Amino acid sequence: MQLVPEQLELITSEFEFITSRSSGPGGQNVNKLNTRVTIRFNILNSAVLNQTQKRILKERLQNKLSNKGEILVSCQEERSQVKNREIAVQKLIQLLQNNLFLRKKRINTNPTKGSVQRRLEKKKQRSDIKKLRSGKNYAQ
Repeated sequence: MQLVPEQLELITSEFEFITSRSSGPGGQNVNKLNTRVTIRFNILNSAVLNQTQKRILKERLQNKLSNKGEILVSCQEERSQVKNREIAVQKLIQLLQNNLFLRKKRINTNPTKGSVQRRLEKKKQRSDIKKLRSGKNYAQ
């Protein structure tokens, strides 16, 4: 259950962008400009996502969601607000897509006859080695 391209366009319109001063090195640029971008997206109140998508995201992102059902993604990697905004949008979209991806259920398989036979043969060899090392005389 991936996000379709039409949903991606609409979902970005629901993002709320917040800018603030970035931390770290950068000289006077850090002190003057609001280059850090934080995106706030409310999953539970989204008009673009259907109920199934909301339920899946709520389950899988429960540790990253606020009490209001909002997810926050920040970026302060670049010295430009525009670049940080693009990176933050990509991070959030990637996060949503990765968590909406339905994983195939694993089907348990039985070991082959050959693998069982090889395993038992190795166990027998290991047992024989231990018997030889014990110093006792074993009748075989």
